[in-house]
Amino acid sequence: MEEHYKLSDQEFEEQFISCTMDPLIFSHEAHLRLSWLYLRKYGLNTTESMVQDQLKQYVTSLGAEEKYHTTLTVAAIRVVDHFISRSKSDNFKDFISEFPRLKMNFRELINAHYGFDIYSSEKGKAQYLKPDLLPFDGE
Repeated sequence: MEEHYKLSDQEFEEQFISCTMDPLIFSHEAHLRLSWLYLRKYGLNTTESMVQDQLKQYVTSLGAEEKYHTTLTVAAIRVVDHFISRSKSDNFKDFISEFPRLKMNFRELINAHYGFDIYSSEKGKAQYLKPDLLPFDGE
């Protein structure tokens, strides 16, 4: 089991906001959990803004600013939002079990939207690039 599950949703959010979360537990799945928590609490537009701002603060606190990628951050939020709209789960653990592709095949999910390597795109790191193949819900 992933280490981030040792934290309650409130502890998880508080540690992330205060930049005190151990980076060893802030895995890909923990990123998804953050999006899931915020989307359910604040909705899509607010979540996109909050997660981008707070994630930049978090990576800066770790001296790892180069790891931040705007397009992947927004795309991940939109993908999680898409699956939330189809979910029957009321907690993240059940949600990720319901949609394991989010954890196991995330790159494949993102690649279905982009006809180029978004992961290596310097422009995509700096600003959000809309998908050129398959738009996200609401685009």
